[in-house]
Parts: sequence; structure tokens; C-alpha cells
Amino acid sequence: MVIYLRLLKESFTFAISALVNNKLRTFLSLLGVTIGIFSIIGILAAVDSLKKEIEGSISGLDNSTLIVARYSFGPTSVPRWRREQFPDVKYEEYQYLSRNLNDAEAVTYGMNVPQETIRFGDKTVTNVQIGAITHEYYQIESLQLAKGRFFNESESNSGAPVLVIGDEIANSLFGNIDPVGQTVRMYGRKFAVIGVIEKEGAGLFGNSKDGSVFFPVNVARRIYGDNNRGSFPQIVIKPKKGVDQAEFIATVTQRLRSVRGLKPDDIESFFINELKGFSDLIDNLTGQLNFMGLIISGFSLLVGGFGIANIMFVSVKERTNLIGIQKSLGAKNKFILYQFLFEATILAIVGGLIGLFFVWIASILASMLTGDFQFVVSLKNLAIGTIVSACIGLISGIIPAISASRLDPVEAIRTGM
Repeated sequence: MVIYLRLLKESFTFAISALVNNKLRTFLSLLGVTIGIFSIIGILAAVDSLKKEIEGSISGLDNSTLIVARYSFGPTSVPRWRREQFPDVKYEEYQYLSRNLNDAEAVTYGMNVPQETIRFGDKTVTNVQIGAITHEYYQIESLQLAKGRFFNESESNSGAPVLVIGDEIANSLFGNIDPVGQTVRMYGRKFAVIGVIEKEGAGLFGNSKDGSVFFPVNVARRIYGDNNRGSFPQIVIKPKKGVDQAEFIATVTQRLRSVRGLKPDDIESFFINELKGFSDLIDNLTGQLNFMGLIISGFSLLVGGFGIANIMFVSVKERTNLIGIQKSLGAKNKFILYQFLFEATILAIVGGLIGLFFVWIASILASMLTGDFQFVVSLKNLAIGTIVSACIGLISGIIPAISASRLDPVEAIRTGM
């Protein structure tokens, strides 16, 4: 065992010495691996960060949540011309489902309405995200209130002019003033602020609740009407814990078909989208992005591997005489083999580590430039980069190392003279 450890140590020392003595060659070999690892890990980090940001934007919703609308989150066999004829879900349908879904923990109705401007005194905030929803939304999404309360059922049904605002809106309009109980203007109307949502942090698509306000959907219905196709109304349903998902979806489908008067041979004029399906779609999309990225960047790494192999063959050629002398003095084939394998592997690992360092620097700069989007280089990606580098070094150096270890000492000395 001690002999093998000594052999490894001496091989490692010879490899380091060879790399230090040929700085230009070492630099050129490092460059190919550095670019390859930078490409691969950079893509993995970007896709992972994108996935994390998207999942974070829906993290407040239970995975079993259903979203009923006239559009589908994913691919569908229903032709586009037929989908365009589907009616929007109606407020009355939401009321019907609320009364007739015994296994539902909560059912809410929402509309996607344009951004608006909100004013308090001489202060104004533009491009405010609007959440026009019913009171059950508070039960469906895990909202945390820093101050005040969410609007109740009575305020929701009557369309009371009350607002729950995000942290950013509260700071921009009120500063050190307590927002709860203050009156703001929006849509040319007065709204009373009754609650403030805890700071959440910026989202990738600008959909952070920090820059949002929430009010009863019946306010939006009075402003925009029920026949506004651009508002994309939707019914969000959260089943009770332990309810069979397939059976629950079948029940929702039957209830909606009944309320819409659809005949047995009519297709559903709505889509029931599962949030789990949306999560699966995200996983599938990011998986495809990773695969395509790895294929493209893999060519860079392949070039780096060929570069190391080429340099190692040149190194064997230059050191043929030295190899012959080492063998004539008793160096075993394993010693020569390990010497060149260590050289190739160290070269690749150092190049990989430099590539990882550049990925880390790039992630910091990209996060600073985008502001709202945080690029994260995970320990998993760092480990992948290091392992891939070592593998490239081993694969690229194995043939030159074997050829060096098999040289005849007499022929090697003669050739090198």
C-alpha cells in the first residue's frame, strides 16, 4: 500500500512539474476545457435559476389546485378555432360551484385586468398589478399579512371599495405612515386600505405581490363588465386534503357541464387545468432546455478534450528520451501511466475550476444587471463541473498515457537522442 501511495505521489509531482515547465502549452490546454465547462455549467445554472424563479411564483398554491378557464395551460387536442369559441367562465358559475362542491376547501373567482395607477395625496405609483378576486383567494394562496386584514365575504359580494396592498406600494405611497385606514384613489374612485401583504421579493415576470393590490372582483366587474374577453376570468379551486384528484376533477366537470346545459355528446367548453400539470410542464420545458444546452456546449467541451489529448501526445513525443531513462532506472509502466494520466486530469480539473469561477462571476454580474432575477450556481452544478472536468482529463489522457507506458526503454532513449 505504501509503495502505491509513493508511486502516486511521485507521479503527481512529475505531472505538476511538466505543467509548470510548459506554461504556454498548459494555458492553451486549459482554455478549451475552461470554455467548455463555462458553457455547460452556465447553461445548467441559468435553467435551474429560471425553474426556481417560476416555481417560486406559484409556491403559495397547493399542487392539487385546479384552474378552470376557457384556455389550456398545456397542449390540447381541441382545435384552435373551437377553443376560440369557448365562453369565459362566469361569476354565476363560480357561485354554483361554491355551493355544490362538497369536497372543495375553497373556490375563488378572479379576473386579469390591466395595470393601473394609484394615488395618495401628491404621491403616485404607476403600473400597479391588479388582483381582482373574491375573498376565498386568501384561503387558496398562502398570503401573509404584515398589517390589517383581507377583505371578507360581505365586502367581496358587495364589491366594497377596499384594498389590500403590497409592501412596495405601501412604502412608495405612505412611507412611515400606517397605510391601514388610509384612503387612496384608483379608477377615479376612492378605496380604503385595509391590509398590507408581507414583503415577498421581486419575481421574474414582474408578478411579485410587493407591487400588487387586491380588491373584490365585483369592483372590476362593474368597471370592465362580464363580457370583456381580455380579462380572462378564471375559477380557482382547492380540494380538501385527501380527496381523490381524478374523482374530484370528474365532479367539477360534471357540475360545469350541468350548469352550462351541455348534452352528453357535446365536448367540454372549458378546461380544467391542474397546477401539478403546470409544474410537470415546467419540468419538461427546463429538461428540454438543459438537454439542448448540453448538446450545444458539449461540442465546446469535446474540442477542449481533443486539445488536451493533442497536447499529451506532443508531451509524450517530447519526453520520449526521459521516459526511456526513467524505465532504464527501474520505473514501472504504472508509474509512467499515472504520470501522464495525472497530468491530463490535473490540467482538465484546473481548467474546469477556472470555468466554474467565471460562471460564478457571470452569475453575480447577471443578477446585478437584471435586479429582479437571481442567478444561482448550486453546489450540485459545481460538483457536476468538477466531475465532468476530471472525466474529460482521464478520457483525453488515457491513450497518450498508455502509449507512453508501453515504450521500450532502449528504443525510447535511442529515439530521443
